[in-house]
Amino acid sequence: MPNKTIAVAMSGGVDSSTVAAMLRAEGNEVIGLTMQLWNQRRLAGHPGMPEAVQGRCCSLDDVYDARRVAKTIGIPYYVVNNEERFEREVVRPFVEEYLSGRTPIPCSLCNNHLKFDQLLITARQIGAEFLATGHYARVEWDEQRGRWLLRRPADTAKDQTYFLFGLTQDQLGHTLFPLGDMTKPQVRELAHKHGLALAEKPDSQEICFVPGGDYKKFLDAYLEEQGEALPDTAGELVTTNGGAIGEHSGIHNFTVGQRKGLGVATGSPLYVLQINGAARQVVVGGEENLYSRTLRAKKINLISIDDLREPMRVRVKIRHRHEAAAAMIEKTSEDEILVTFDEPQRAITPGQAAVFYDGDLVVGGGWIA
Repeated sequence: MPNKTIAVAMSGGVDSSTVAAMLRAEGNEVIGLTMQLWNQRRLAGHPGMPEAVQGRCCSLDDVYDARRVAKTIGIPYYVVNNEERFEREVVRPFVEEYLSGRTPIPCSLCNNHLKFDQLLITARQIGAEFLATGHYARVEWDEQRGRWLLRRPADTAKDQTYFLFGLTQDQLGHTLFPLGDMTKPQVRELAHKHGLALAEKPDSQEICFVPGGDYKKFLDAYLEEQGEALPDTAGELVTTNGGAIGEHSGIHNFTVGQRKGLGVATGSPLYVLQINGAARQVVVGGEENLYSRTLRAKKINLISIDDLREPMRVRVKIRHRHEAAAAMIEKTSEDEILVTFDEPQRAITPGQAAVFYDGDLVVGGGWIA
């Protein structure tokens, strides 16, 4: 796609850096953009919070690396400050979801509200026709359907489509995923070819605003910084028949499927089966009770089809590392889909996404209610 003006979302990692180098080498007018989303020093020093943590995306080191890559390949580079919106639309919902007994996915919220929304707006404002990212996914136009399609990448081990289910037709039509047909080793090899100093930089592994990966300590530190007391969500640990077997210190300390840290000892292992935020109850039981054949997904976004007019056979992922399972989906209201699996699935967790696939095609998805 020569002679196009393309903004590249540069995270400071090897993937997006290689995308920028590839597109520049092809003769495109490339502009590097990095979103400043969170002040990494903001909660440093709070009780339980580390002073500095390596391995997160969007850190100050990543900004430095992205700027260095832009200089190496000779493209203009800008840092776009979206800290206020990131806190409002990603961090605050993350906190509120945990406090209500749900388990959120901040990366999907960030993609929906910032990377493919606000950053695309910024790209258009500076004259770019497309926004390119280092995500492992593929996008294509289907003439027969008259729709943009999102497909899984060639490197299935790096598949990031689960986090991209919220992309709209307009966003897909102006987004490029140049790494969709490549494997990670090929990307690193190309990075070396283009002389990028970060060709062997490790992938980021943690939520960018939760240093150390301990979300419970983050909740404490964030609320203290905001001058807010941690809500009292303490209550009872109950069995499936409603009988109380103990007490807990707060529903935010639990997630469906959790086994450790329940604070009670019985003759057989117990797992968190359900979190009832309104009653402040944590329901526990044996592992066999973790399995369910149905879920309801809300806030639906459909990609390969414009509407779900009749039940459809698909495969459904209920978390990023989950092996997509065969299921039937059917619309039960304007913004709700009932998913019925062929076989019971373990630890279906409210707050996570349910993403529907037809082969390598992303049909759409929604949030597990």
